[in-house]
Amino acid sequence: MRRAAVRIDAATPPQRDRAVDALRALAILGVVLGHWLVTALVADGATLRAASPLGPMPWLAPVSWTFQTLAVFFMVGGHVATRSLASARARGGTYGAWLGTRLARLFVPVATVLAVWTVAAVGLLLGGASMVTVHTVVKLALSPLWFLLVFAVLTAATPLLVRLNPLWPLAVVLHVDLVRFGLGGPAWLGWVNVVAGWLVPYTVGAAWTRGELERPRSGRLLLVGGAVATALLVGWAGYPASMVGVPGAAVSNLNPPTLAAVTFGLAQCGLALLLRDRLRRAMRGPLAWAAVALLNLSAMTVFLWHQTAMMATTAMGLLAGRLTGLHTDPDGLEWVAARLLWLPVFALVLAVCRAAFHACERGPREPRRSDGRGSRVIRVHHRSGRTESKAAPSA
Repeated sequence: MRRAAVRIDAATPPQRDRAVDALRALAILGVVLGHWLVTALVADGATLRAASPLGPMPWLAPVSWTFQTLAVFFMVGGHVATRSLASARARGGTYGAWLGTRLARLFVPVATVLAVWTVAAVGLLLGGASMVTVHTVVKLALSPLWFLLVFAVLTAATPLLVRLNPLWPLAVVLHVDLVRFGLGGPAWLGWVNVVAGWLVPYTVGAAWTRGELERPRSGRLLLVGGAVATALLVGWAGYPASMVGVPGAAVSNLNPPTLAAVTFGLAQCGLALLLRDRLRRAMRGPLAWAAVALLNLSAMTVFLWHQTAMMATTAMGLLAGRLTGLHTDPDGLEWVAARLLWLPVFALVLAVCRAAFHACERGPREPRRSDGRGSRVIRVHHRSGRTESKAAPSA
């Protein structure tokens, strides 16, 4: 394992900013672990329904503060997209070719997920599963797709967002919430924040590309300002403490995003920016870098199939009866302790999904840069019985 890690480390272009990949990996892990910890499938006879431990145990809200890391993902996405677009233009490439390559990497794996779950849903219905069960599992399996749709819209709009100040979309979110909650406006208005809310960290990533966030003061301002604003919104303005949706709650901070979710995301982005130098130093270790590089290579597969891995484990567990932490109501510490023990099983099943579907993640390759650099991560492959490493194409 160490020899393979050393080969991966040696194959990485020296100019590559490994902190970017480390932040993306941490964001992916946050989303996956967050879903696994706050999503429960409760077996009621022959029916499966979704539940969350955040309802009966609201004191677990800090879990959502740790694992709701989508803002960091959008920030990294904005940084990488704006940098990649500038690189493509410098090579003489067109916007259409650049966008087609990036969207193919998003939606080719999605087509596989949709095909598998279409067959699964039909099979469940033909097998006599209730509509409640089918709706529950399909909704959980396909819920990550909303993120990809928003991400695709922002990616397509990248040329228009290269110079956009994050304060503009933040002002939109502020006014939407003011109308919704302060003036009794229509609830549907909140869906404007699905784009505007995630546009805030995306344009923070664009500002990173422009070199405006290199000083530690910028990270500290985002961290402290975002944290103080979030505390005031939760403690004084009545926003929920949980940064993810809770079944049965009157207001969700995430669906659609609220001002509290956006300010909290800004605090996370500030912390991420402050950690860049430490992450760069940590990524000098071959083992740490190899783990991050391989996770980045499988990012889409992990993101799209982690809910399926949890539900597959739940379904297989039913063969042994109703198991604590897997099929029972998430209403106490016993459930929390049991769920923590199930996490390695979820990870093992996700590894099986990764082995089965990772080939679908390999989209078309962009041309190599004129300086010979590849800005994606490292691929390890076998040729004639020898293991070799090489830099993958730009992401």
